[in-house]
Amino acid sequence: HTKKIRIYTPTTEVPFAGHPTIGTAFALAQRGDFGDIDKSIKVTFEEKAGTVQVDIRRDDEDGITCELKAPSELIIGEYVPKQLIADTLSLRESEIVTTTHAPQMASVGLPFIFVELSSLSALQQAEISMPEFQKLLNRGFESFIHLYCRNINGFDIRARMFAPMDGVLEDPATGSANCALIGLLSYHDPRADLNIKWTISQGTEIGRPSILHGRSEKINGHVTNTWIGGSSVLMSEGVLRL
Repeated sequence: HTKKIRIYTPTTEVPFAGHPTIGTAFALAQRGDFGDIDKSIKVTFEEKAGTVQVDIRRDDEDGITCELKAPSELIIGEYVPKQLIADTLSLRESEIVTTTHAPQMASVGLPFIFVELSSLSALQQAEISMPEFQKLLNRGFESFIHLYCRNINGFDIRARMFAPMDGVLEDPATGSANCALIGLLSYHDPRADLNIKWTISQGTEIGRPSILHGRSEKINGHVTNTWIGGSSVLMSEGVLRL
């Protein structure tokens, strides 16, 4: 099964996004486009960033769940000045954690700035300062910012994602960002070989809590693959006549 899909934010087209990919797979499976799903099937979506493989599973407990494999291997970008990102997020510089990595850009199909914060309180209080955000853009950095802290309330990662220039003040679940994040954390892990499962919480601060399940693979010091997925809920349906 192969489908070609295109993904748009309110202002522009993006080459890859996890939430729309998972949602599309779920909606098509729910509608029966892939026939009867006994236990699992694999489908392929052609996106601007490349081929995205999606594993669709059905079980009695969770219904339909989907997991995608990122279209690109991890691409590591440059570091972002700590004070600049702190000012952009309306936080103190001391609340930016650099133990594993300084604020840094990375991508598995769509680039983000990744920022680890010192506490859940800092994560909850973060707010984009548009004048400082414009300074960030003027220096050529990416406009998508993914914040996170680790080991919070039973989750490996608690995250938030801001993309104000794309009309997304905050996203409740960002598969493309979390896929790159777990790849980035695996990249900075000193162990040469890894196969890790991650449980990620996002969207709580805007009243749309989401749980994402990720996997990362590292072989001989090289991050080879990342996956992200979860279950979905049908919110609405309709017909678009062109």
